[in-house]
Amino acid sequence: MPTVEEKAAFAERLKFAMRRAPERLKGGTDLALHFNLRHHGDQPVSPQTVHKWLSGRTIPTDDKLRTLAMWFEVDVHWLHYGPSPNGSTRNVPKPLERGEKYPLSAETLELASKIESLTPHHRYLVQELIAQFYGDADNA
Repeated sequence: MPTVEEKAAFAERLKFAMRRAPERLKGGTDLALHFNLRHHGDQPVSPQTVHKWLSGRTIPTDDKLRTLAMWFEVDVHWLHYGPSPNGSTRNVPKPLERGEKYPLSAETLELASKIESLTPHHRYLVQELIAQFYGDADNA
């Protein structure tokens, strides 16, 4: 049976993986909804169950852990237990240092190209919208 510390550590890893998700998940209800669309098990999870995961009261069963790991593109072992004892860091997310940027992808370049083709006024509006979602870097 997992200890209180192990369950709390799992909850922190799950929250970290959620922050990296392409979808902007707003909490347990959102996570449950999106999880149930991906998981092909017998029973869907309730928002209450997901709240228990996020609050460190329980750890999901193996089949649910696999679904979460595939969805968030992380290693199942890392999600459940933390870093592997053999030092492997395959599919373990690395947090970015302040000011560091993710590598450019084809999708990012396409989006940047589309933004660049906007009128100056519309580019300004996009910039303001992004600042509202992520906060202005100057104020961080």
